[in-house]
Amino acid sequence: MEQIIEVRGHIIRDNILKQIDASVEQYQGRYKVLQLTVGDQVDDESVAKIALDLPEEKLELILNELTNLGCVIPRADETITVKLAEKDKVVPDDFYSTTNHATEVFLNGAWVRAKHQRMDACLVIKGDEVHCVKLRDIKKNDQVICGSSGVRLVLPEEAETGNEFSFMSNEVSSERRVEVIVKKLAEEMREIHARKGRIVFVAGPVVIHTGGQEAFQNLIRKGYVNALLSGNALAVHDIERALFGTSLGVNLDTGSVVRGGHKNHMRAINAINRSESIAKAVADGTLTSGIMYECVKHGVPFVLAGSIRDDGPLPDTMMDLIEAQAAYAEQVADADMVIMLSTMLHAIGTGNMMPSWIKTVCVDINPAVVTKLMDRGSSQTVGIVTDVGLFLAMLEKEL
Repeated sequence: MEQIIEVRGHIIRDNILKQIDASVEQYQGRYKVLQLTVGDQVDDESVAKIALDLPEEKLELILNELTNLGCVIPRADETITVKLAEKDKVVPDDFYSTTNHATEVFLNGAWVRAKHQRMDACLVIKGDEVHCVKLRDIKKNDQVICGSSGVRLVLPEEAETGNEFSFMSNEVSSERRVEVIVKKLAEEMREIHARKGRIVFVAGPVVIHTGGQEAFQNLIRKGYVNALLSGNALAVHDIERALFGTSLGVNLDTGSVVRGGHKNHMRAINAINRSESIAKAVADGTLTSGIMYECVKHGVPFVLAGSIRDDGPLPDTMMDLIEAQAAYAEQVADADMVIMLSTMLHAIGTGNMMPSWIKTVCVDINPAVVTKLMDRGSSQTVGIVTDVGLFLAMLEKEL
């Protein structure tokens, strides 16, 4: 079955044709480029008209994918296809799967913006509204939008003139650019802070191991951390450092292994268990310093998502995965910026929850982590490849 599609945007720069080629090959189809007009300048849009030749049963699947790449698909009308969920957590096989880009649905004669935008969700009609709903939250008889007819993406506009964040867009920075990038990032953070916006940090225990703890505490004191998302490990090693001066039994001031220090992280957990929570440990004087202490003292909400490898865990760690995901999503829902510090799983997990218009920065010494986050769909991510401890020290100094 043949279908003509149009593609508008940065076709060459963003490798859209390559992605179309991969999608068509996946479904054993063929395609022909009928027209390709490339923009004269770097920021000019290009336009391509492409003929797809695919088995009829595969056509709607690939059109769904191509719509999510930003392709414009001419149709006789924009009528949406709505089917009822047959039971809880089950939708028709041709359900529309969302991206993190703003999505609009042609409903009751007008384009309606979907609420709670995130990737890998279903589109469900609720009255005059369209909601992005996770598969696990689908209820029997929910009105689920299927196929791609009547659905369009609103891709992010190119960076506005004077927007400092645009300087870094879609880059994976090398070491020689870190100071420049940090300076630009600090300017952006000051602007968000001045208008009382929200900056959310997603951090791993490497913040402690690399000596970034004091700089991060200063960021909290200065009001640049509006929420902290992490796991059990960061909190445990932060509290271990605060109570015993070690992290994983290593004295961070001297770099030497402390005799008997291997059990210090368990002693830290034990101390918090005695107080019953991190907040109560601050209140009763057990915990008097550290990142978690500063969060409590300055009213910064934190979410600790547990995993199978956690010791303890701390009483504040959420071991119910769905509950932890929901708590993460609540904190990033109205964020202006999310900064991810050397924690691949938490970074990718958080990225999956966020719409593409939230400014995102991923800092890791391993460039593969930054690239993986971008490849997973969070294309708005700015990558900074450097040591997290050094990054935090530079950022705190700029702020």
